[in-house]
Amino acid sequence: MPEPVEDRFVTLPGGTRVCYRIDGEPGAAPVLLIAGLAEDLTTWSRPFVSALAAAGLQVIRMDNRDCGRSAYATTPPPSTLRQLLARPRRDAYTLADMATDAAQLIEHLGLGPAHLVGRSMGGMIAQTVAARYPALTRSLTSLYATTGNRKVGQPALSALALLAASPPRNRVQAVRAHLRLTAHIAGTEFPIDEVEEASHAVETWNRTDGDGAAGTARQVQAIQAAGDRTAEIGRSTAPTLVLNGDRDLVVAPSGGDATVAAIAGSRHVVIPGMGHHLPDALAPLVVGHVVEHLERASA
Repeated sequence: MPEPVEDRFVTLPGGTRVCYRIDGEPGAAPVLLIAGLAEDLTTWSRPFVSALAAAGLQVIRMDNRDCGRSAYATTPPPSTLRQLLARPRRDAYTLADMATDAAQLIEHLGLGPAHLVGRSMGGMIAQTVAARYPALTRSLTSLYATTGNRKVGQPALSALALLAASPPRNRVQAVRAHLRLTAHIAGTEFPIDEVEEASHAVETWNRTDGDGAAGTARQVQAIQAAGDRTAEIGRSTAPTLVLNGDRDLVVAPSGGDATVAAIAGSRHVVIPGMGHHLPDALAPLVVGHVVEHLERASA
């Protein structure tokens, strides 16, 4: 069943063309969802978005640059060796540039301060928005993200091997790769539904308007180029919820611990058995924590 919400586009002042969608009632409190590495806006599943909208929120989802239907950079991607050595090219953009995209989208929509919810790399971007653009940030929810400190939040070798596999060349390969990865990283208590996940993978493949492999490599480089952001995100004053699972093989739980330690007054929720994925079955639990946090922040 196709989504009833249409893709919208804007070229931001910084020059990036961004694709986004809006759900929920106009005028309701806005929440901006920022997806992770190689994840387009449909990664925020319909059950997740619908639950937020049902809680009285206006939900904005965006494709990050180099993903989905947003603009793809024209600079060469970093080589595999550069990624392994964490040596970004000089022309790399960083998480700060991606945070500026998010901030400029909020300003373009005239929403005033928005609640920020980011997952994985998107959590890192949301942390950066909160630190650099406090006037645009009503609250921050950081889902299974980390601070950039290399001593914390590092992936397990088994997950790293899957993430480093050769990129898919067609839709069938993309679905198989997605199922392998999500089954491995989803955790122990929230297994994937293969039919739902295959559908998500097909939709993401169909919405990829550029070279997805090159885009993902440049996003990896953006994380590496940003370095350790602990001091920067420590300047954030937004009400903050840090949420992660205790079975995360992509961003070790120590990344959540470090985020809580960096942001004064932040609350930490650890979900037993949760990994580095939000299958549809987990949406109600996570949305419950997010909505409670947003209500506290608004109060």
